[in-house]
Amino acid sequence: MVNNQPEVILLSQELIRRKSITPDDNGCQQIISQLLSNSGFEILHQRIENVDNFFAWHGENNGVGLLFVGHTDVVPSGDEKLWESPPFAAELKKGELIGRGAADMKSSVAAFVLAAKNFVIQFPQHKGKLAVMLTSDEEGEAINGIQKFMPIIAKEHHFDFCLVGEPSCSETLGDIARIGRRGSLHVQIIIHGKQGHVAYPENAVNPVFIAADFISDLSKQNWDIGNEDFPPTSFQVSSVRTSTNVSNIIPGDLIIEANFRYSPESSEISLVQQIRQLLEKHSLKNTIKTNLSGKPFHSTSKRLKNALSDAIRETVQKDVEFNTAGGTSDGRFIAPFGINVVEFGLINKTIHQINERVDVADIIDLEKIYFKVIENILNK
Repeated sequence: MVNNQPEVILLSQELIRRKSITPDDNGCQQIISQLLSNSGFEILHQRIENVDNFFAWHGENNGVGLLFVGHTDVVPSGDEKLWESPPFAAELKKGELIGRGAADMKSSVAAFVLAAKNFVIQFPQHKGKLAVMLTSDEEGEAINGIQKFMPIIAKEHHFDFCLVGEPSCSETLGDIARIGRRGSLHVQIIIHGKQGHVAYPENAVNPVFIAADFISDLSKQNWDIGNEDFPPTSFQVSSVRTSTNVSNIIPGDLIIEANFRYSPESSEISLVQQIRQLLEKHSLKNTIKTNLSGKPFHSTSKRLKNALSDAIRETVQKDVEFNTAGGTSDGRFIAPFGINVVEFGLINKTIHQINERVDVADIIDLEKIYFKVIENILNK
């Protein structure tokens, strides 16, 4: 370890060196717990099934509440031989920190943990409440993490604003922050035909053939037009298969797996209703199954947006763009509690890739930005 590095770099390295493949935290939260408890934070550890969850707070419910949210789990490294340095060595090369989780999102966790710690040291009598919430179940199923942990915390703790440290930036630190996310709805559509022998098609109904026009209509459907902050709802088929895999059998069923990334202009009910209308149009016997992994959310708070944009402008002299692009995040489990959620973190170009990396200078600046956000929310 290079001991002359800033604390935020040392902490980022320490976390990356913990091989915490989802849902394993592998001691990351204990490191953070010790840091924050030594600075006056109260600590709660909550293990749900095989997932570690962590909550640290300072202050009272007598003012504005600001919550930072992140995750300590990472995706697998892939073939370690393809990495220019071991994925869990957290090596520094040419001004970059290389390692699995460097961008997504252990460096961001290190940055907001230290920003929170240093703010409390500097302003021990601050108004309101400052808190950090972490889980080891974001990259995996995301069932026993924030989704189940937040309802427990919300019974006793109130928050107005939440900043999720997901890597939101595209080209340079400070260029993009997310003020919402589209909803994600998984749909399985089963088209029922009649199984038979391929030599006797007159005795069967091939679901592949009868579903062809329906699938074509799905691809052309305009689900909604979106709004000022959200693009139109997107529908994509991810898999098409039959109920059999035998060369001399006409299958009985065609199974279509698909996903909606949908705007607040639509709902699970409205989207499924449109599918049913298309099925009725083509007189198809069917079964529909759905799995809602997250409703859309949208932050309308000017106070949080201004606190972040001012901090970014002051630190890196950039005017941030707020949008709602990208996939889902744990913010979808925070927003239903009436909390305004914004996502802001490091550059996302190398997340989940071989040789994941971030600029050391960006990590240092990110801690400064987070600190200024806390100041802008709690001290003004």
